[in-house]
Amino acid sequence: MAAKLRKGDKVVVLAGKDKGKEGTITSVNPSSGKAIVDGINMAIRATRQSQTSQGGRIPKAMPIQLSNLALLDANGKPTRVGFKIDGDKKVRVAKTTGDVIDA
Repeated sequence: MAAKLRKGDKVVVLAGKDKGKEGTITSVNPSSGKAIVDGINMAIRATRQSQTSQGGRIPKAMPIQLSNLALLDANGKPTRVGFKIDGDKKVRVAKTTGDVIDA
């Protein structure tokens, strides 16, 4: 199935402790149906010090379910994602405005 949300998309959280917050997707795991959004669903993780990084209690973004995210359209409003055949390519389309998301 084609991916409705991709890395780099601006999204808003629909449910959970971070409801209403906005962020950018940094990674998507389609097999588990989850994505990591920067600044959303933060958890404190204790890490050991290494040569490259300082140890201690470090906040880390945890995965959030894709169903709890909605794409932001050009107007900054949450929208659903549909698909349209444009020539010989399948493109993502914002349902509220009908605008093509990726050109």
